[in-house]
Amino acid sequence: MAESTEYRNALEMGTTLGEYQLKSVLGVGGFGMTYLAWDTNLEKHVAIKEYLPGDLALRALDGSVVPVSTDHQYDYQWGLERFIIEARTLARFSHPHIVRVNRYFEANGTGYMVMDYEEGESLSQLLKRAPLPPEAELRHILLPLLGGLAAVHAAQFLHRDIKPSNIFMRANGLPVLLDFGAARSTSGGTRSLTAVLTPGYAPLEQYTTDGKQGPWSDIYAMGGVLYRAVTDRNPPDAVSRVQNDALKEGLATAQGRYSAPLLRAIEWAMMVKPDLRPQRVQDWKAAFDAQLTVTMPQAAPVMSVTATVPAAATAAPVTTPTTRPATGRTAPVQPDHGSAWRRIGWMMAWIIAIVVAVGWYKRRPQPQPEPLPVVREKPLRPPVKVEVVQVPLPQQPLSGPATPAPAADFVAVQPQDASRPSREFATTGDPRERPSRPDTASPVPERARERVTEEFRGADRDGDGYLTQAEVEGRFPAVARDFGKVDRNGDRRISLEEFIDLRRQQFEARKPAR
Repeated sequence: MAESTEYRNALEMGTTLGEYQLKSVLGVGGFGMTYLAWDTNLEKHVAIKEYLPGDLALRALDGSVVPVSTDHQYDYQWGLERFIIEARTLARFSHPHIVRVNRYFEANGTGYMVMDYEEGESLSQLLKRAPLPPEAELRHILLPLLGGLAAVHAAQFLHRDIKPSNIFMRANGLPVLLDFGAARSTSGGTRSLTAVLTPGYAPLEQYTTDGKQGPWSDIYAMGGVLYRAVTDRNPPDAVSRVQNDALKEGLATAQGRYSAPLLRAIEWAMMVKPDLRPQRVQDWKAAFDAQLTVTMPQAAPVMSVTATVPAAATAAPVTTPTTRPATGRTAPVQPDHGSAWRRIGWMMAWIIAIVVAVGWYKRRPQPQPEPLPVVREKPLRPPVKVEVVQVPLPQQPLSGPATPAPAADFVAVQPQDASRPSREFATTGDPRERPSRPDTASPVPERARERVTEEFRGADRDGDGYLTQAEVEGRFPAVARDFGKVDRNGDRRISLEEFIDLRRQQFEARKPAR
């Protein structure tokens, strides 16, 4: 037996299991031990995982594994059967970033899996030795692991214990996902599993046996790994986040050192509610800004393995550490020329959109100004019916030079209602040139009307037959000032007749009283 208290249930070093001789304990978890062993046939080191759930079984004096009591016999045996079934299932597919399983066998009343032994260090050891790694290095670690995790999910299995100590960095810089001791099938039997978790990396649904677990549960744990890398601290426990969520405050300390897309992806992956997280690895992977294209060294395809947990297991699995340091961790970053062309394309699209918007703005119909409200200080007096007084004109002499007609002027006419005096336009000058007109003619003499009409048309810039507020401003200040009074019908524009009436009133106001 081993003398260490931590490894008190481990087999004695030097014990042989078939052709494998145990050399040391690499790690211990809630569901078993991991040993460093020597393969006497192939003469190389291997890693052997032994199924030994700490709360269901213990080591007997003869080295065999037995249930703690008869009450735990059924649960222990059910977990061992699931361990065998899932190991065989996961061995059918291979991925370079999932630990490779070479063999499975039973001995000492339990099961064993033989895996490749990799030289390097765990991600937990790496982060302690070199905290806060650059974002490019994190991408080299994360993206290959996401590919391996997607393969696990495609085989309808969940890892359920992703954390820095279960991510191993090979000596050549390639990451590999270890310790599938807590793995479970998403399409297996109906028996529910006991909660298996590592605080900070386990989502809330993993704290109960009937929680809705799926790929989003492993994505939460992977987000916790990134949180640990960018903040140099363990992520907050999911249960404590229900009352006081300190995740955003922790990520705020990483701003400036890491890009906003990376921090947003971490926050998305670690949402407390499962429905708010990415539901597939592909969905989460698309959230990262693809500014870097990772070119990883080619590695020989390897086989993967997982182990099923028993129904009553409650202890948290522990790391599978190694002691030899890594000689290389990251692969070179190749420039993403495709991303550069995409950025140029976006810039061209923005320029075209701006040109189109400017052209539309210049050609758009100009909005008409809203008419000003008509303010009448006092009601206009009603129109007065007037009668034009006919003045007899002498006949033009038959001989002699023609007398030139004087300039047109205004004369008063007599209203029919003497109590309300009024004046109208009339022409004066040489009586010989004053034409006679019947009583039914327009109250405005022709020559005066023509002069006022020319004045009106000179101000009517748009030629619509009306004067607006803008057309009279500057040209006729008095008209602009009393615009509402001149506009008798309230249509907010001045007609020719209204303008003639205004001129008549102005003349009457200037003419001395008789």
